Amino acid sequence: MARYTGPTSRIARRFGEPIFGPDKVLAKKSYAPGQHGNMKRRGKKSEYGIQLDEKQKAKFTYGILEKQFSNLYKEALRRKGITGEILLQLCELRLDNVVYRLGIAPTRRAARQFVSHRHITVNGNLVNIPSYALNVGDVISVRERSKSMEAINNSISNNSNQMEWLEFNPDTKTGKVIAAPERIQIPENINEQLIVELYSK
Repeated sequence: MARYTGPTSRIARRFGEPIFGPDKVLAKKSYAPGQHGNMKRRGKKSEYGIQLDEKQKAKFTYGILEKQFSNLYKEALRRKGITGEILLQLCELRLDNVVYRLGIAPTRRAARQFVSHRHITVNGNLVNIPSYALNVGDVISVRERSKSMEAINNSISNNSNQMEWLEFNPDTKTGKVIAAPERIQIPENINEQLIVELYSK
């Protein structure tokens, strides 16, 4: 299964944000990676460069490859509403992201692994596709035989960020999508309008 497996700190430094979670390296080296990363670049970044960076940041944040992201944009374009907000909504409703948002996994990478390793069910059925698109009303649970996993229990006990559009019962390790997330409920620092402008060219 294709996915980015390179160094996360390098990507976080590139965008100047801890997009993969808390990062000690980013705190020490707040400049871009590379031999000349701590030197001021000459000239101003082009409009296209700014838009491209925003798209790349969104892709790395959600762990989505180019083709998948392009397909999500096309789907957002087909739906009624603000395309950029719908795009982020579709990213948030991926199964791996919801597992992360519920607190079942400490990071999206871990959530992706839990799903791939068949620890998660949706509406009682085993689903091992991280990109599986969830709908309002879907019930996400930890598989019965996986409920004793230390990694899952530690993540749930350390989670303090409950999303308004999700509900979760830590005792049964079961969550539910109670609404599609609105833009204000998505904490990621992404300017979705720049991504729409890039794809509109």
